[in-house]
Amino acid sequence: MDKQTVNLYFIMGTNTTGGKDPLAVLENALKGGVTCFQLREKGHGTLTGDDLKAFANSCKELCERYSVPFIVNDDIDLAIEIGADGVHIGQEDGNISEVREKVGPDMLIGVSTHNVTEAIAAADAGADYIGLGPVYETQSKDDAQPVIGLEMVSEVAALLPGLPIVGIGGISERKAGAVINAGASGVAVISAISGNENSEEAAIRMKGAVLLSLTGIEM
Repeated sequence: MDKQTVNLYFIMGTNTTGGKDPLAVLENALKGGVTCFQLREKGHGTLTGDDLKAFANSCKELCERYSVPFIVNDDIDLAIEIGADGVHIGQEDGNISEVREKVGPDMLIGVSTHNVTEAIAAADAGADYIGLGPVYETQSKDDAQPVIGLEMVSEVAALLPGLPIVGIGGISERKAGAVINAGASGVAVISAISGNENSEEAAIRMKGAVLLSLTGIEM
């Protein structure tokens, strides 16, 4: 997996857009330059069953239109059923080798990690990329782990130089550069894009901050 794929990793569910049309938010974010999208449909009032499948398919079609990988959070069966590009699992969501057996050799597998031990275990088990965090305090997840800070990002990046690492948790446009400079391949954001009135403009600014730190060149 190319590290550029995770430069700006957008995560969204129908309940994270502040009442705005989630498909409109996603399309604007795609126009703004997000490089990967994860559907994370969790929490109160979220979609299930056929409604979730229909929404996931609509998200997938948008991502295909913009040539951006479409990842499903946790729901392996849904990812397989709709032909998603990947699935993202947490530490409690199953063994990576078992997930690989279910999804086949071509689907991307991402894993949430919170420390060096989990990151190395995910890499050894064949994860295509890892999410590492929360780097900063976050309000977007009710079950967030303790903050790990930039030092942990640097430590994991030094130990796993070939693995795409996505920093996640409380990352704003102002903080994105520090996460990249610490060694992350990209940043994952929820509210920094979906909570903004103009998700396209928010994505443009966030991607600019990431690319400036990666290349030294402004967009």
